Amino acid sequence: MTRGKLQDRVAIVTGGASGIGRAIALRFAREGARVALLDISEQSADAVASEITEDGGSASAFRCDVAQWPEVHTTFRAVQERFGQLDVLVNSAGIAHIGTVETTTDEDFDRIFAVNVKGVFHCMKAAVETMKDRGGVILNIASVVSSIGIPDRFAYTMSKGAVLTMTYSVARDYVDHGIRCNSVSPARVHTPFVDGYLARNYPGREAEMFETLSRTQPIGRMGRPDEVAGLALFLCSDEAAFITGSNFPIDGGFLTLK
Repeated sequence: MTRGKLQDRVAIVTGGASGIGRAIALRFAREGARVALLDISEQSADAVASEITEDGGSASAFRCDVAQWPEVHTTFRAVQERFGQLDVLVNSAGIAHIGTVETTTDEDFDRIFAVNVKGVFHCMKAAVETMKDRGGVILNIASVVSSIGIPDRFAYTMSKGAVLTMTYSVARDYVDHGIRCNSVSPARVHTPFVDGYLARNYPGREAEMFETLSRTQPIGRMGRPDEVAGLALFLCSDEAAFITGSNFPIDGGFLTLK
């Protein structure tokens, strides 16, 4: 019998109800993980969990606002009561914002910070509490904007820069506890968020703008969520046992070939 790369491991995937988080949850479950999908949309997370269980996998959905520490702490305990000790955490929950430093309001900045920075902080804090005596893997979804500036993304860039440096810090502090912590940095990935953004901002021109955004990657297209999930699987598996404190662009050449 072939065992999956994450066989019988307990994995939490935040933002697991859609996009990259959903793709990672599906891939991990196919590789034998018991997956807890944490999302602010319990209904959508339930749908993904059902998709996994109908395919023979193991998954449960948990409503959780990662910006709220009491919710995170309680939910992580509930996951471990349901599945057992945590082995893998993927921080995929995040929100976007368009604007420069001038057009970003205090409310905009605080909202992005609460989810994209404090949310990752809260979940890593909860994970480390249980992992530090037995080891584990943390993977954070950062972005190419962690390393390079792009127009009109001031608050989002701030938040993803923080995700990258928090990754380095946790990797350094807990390497002696057997915890590996890495990040991946996608460029544009075709998710429902992209489709919604185009529909809101370019009604009637969605196809045209989709091609324009796709061409910003030198490879000529957007990434697919399943491609990010493949990299996430590698980094969270034993195949990557010698990798910690590293960031992996998955960007169609965006950072190096522009």
